[in-house]
Amino acid sequence: MAYDIPAKLAERGLSLPAAAAPVAAYVPAVEGGGLLHLSGQLPFEDGNLMTGRAGEDRDLAYATSAAQKCALMILAQAEKALGSLDRIERVVKLGVFVNSAGSFTDQPKVANGASELMVELFGDAGRHARSAVGVPVLPLGAVVEIDAILAIRA
Repeated sequence: MAYDIPAKLAERGLSLPAAAAPVAAYVPAVEGGGLLHLSGQLPFEDGNLMTGRAGEDRDLAYATSAAQKCALMILAQAEKALGSLDRIERVVKLGVFVNSAGSFTDQPKVANGASELMVELFGDAGRHARSAVGVPVLPLGAVVEIDAILAIRA
């Protein structure tokens, strides 16, 4: 099934960013056993990393927007690895890490920024398992980082 992701993104005023290069000793994507495992992706807005700590210097809306930007980067990495987003059969799992103050407990709401976009783009095939975890710091001071597992067609 083709999802016409570019058209659905355009309807929402969104587009895929250029796939970011790794910042350490890893690869962005590994394909195996019918799955594409995507390394943690960071949020970029207008080419700038979205940084800060939810519940401290960033609010829920900012962190949720950052999660959506991570989801866009996941799709950009998937397209680069697969050659086409049409190879995605379903979103299996998202792992969402939120740079959070100790009193911040809305990690699931932050994660919805990515989860809701996947459902909007892929329909029922976008419904996925998920974890949403608060952490005290993320690479480069990012406010959110998300990794993913996607089921893919050969």
